[in-house]
Amino acid sequence: MQSTFFLYGSLGLGVLFLSTSAIFVKLAEAPSGIIAFYRLLFTLCFLTPALLYRKNEREQLYQLDGRQIRLAVVSGALLAIHWVMWFESLRYTSVASSTVLVSLQPLFSILWGGLLLHEKVSRQGMIGVFLAITGSVIIGWGDFQVSGAAFWGDMLSFASAGVISLHFLFGQILRKELDVLPYTIVCYSVSTVCLALYALVSGQAFTGYSLQTWGCFSGLALFATVGGQCVFNLLLKYLPATAVTMGILGEPVGTIILAYLIFGESIVLQQGLGMLFILSGLWVYFSKKK
Repeated sequence: MQSTFFLYGSLGLGVLFLSTSAIFVKLAEAPSGIIAFYRLLFTLCFLTPALLYRKNEREQLYQLDGRQIRLAVVSGALLAIHWVMWFESLRYTSVASSTVLVSLQPLFSILWGGLLLHEKVSRQGMIGVFLAITGSVIIGWGDFQVSGAAFWGDMLSFASAGVISLHFLFGQILRKELDVLPYTIVCYSVSTVCLALYALVSGQAFTGYSLQTWGCFSGLALFATVGGQCVFNLLLKYLPATAVTMGILGEPVGTIILAYLIFGESIVLQQGLGMLFILSGLWVYFSKKK
């Protein structure tokens, strides 16, 4: 069993890498569905050689039973569905509204964990969740839209938060039985196929992008996914899905800081206040007594 300091330190590092996602997406000149497709396809290209090199983990793929395969397929499909729903929400509502609503995933993780795994969150933990989500709302406040179309977009984003939390819940179950590489490769392979189908149905082109955009695809795979989401998959063996989704709420803080350092974007008072609430909420949640 890993130490608490190592686990939470790894979670924080994973969130930092995940925070690069918005930077690469902003620089990539491609549809969101294509970005997500190549993000996972390139991730598989990075991870598959590592799996082939590790005999014990490679053999786990051959020994998967029907239940494990079904759970991994569902987990991968849920990840793809989350991205598709979130991308579609951005067609109807503001980025701020969509981002804030998708950040509600810890609430869903608490719900699913309680209903399916009988997990409980302490009062202090709930206070931390409330503070962090409040920080996300503060950051996005002022860019919310009110209309019939915006409401539909908001509902899609809200639903995508529930979907991604289920993805992490299934991951938590499977990671008790599988090493991180077999689980991740099966899960991401399913997601890649689903996203390819989505891109085809949407009529999105798979080629014709600039060298910079291809570099962004690689950056998303190597940094945001291998360094970020794959670390979360690794931690699901030791931490509940609620703790992982709580950590992900720190992503806006990292993104704002990186945007300041890379693009020279100023950090306004509203963002600073939101960051303070998020960091306070994370501290309250993760400092709770076990």
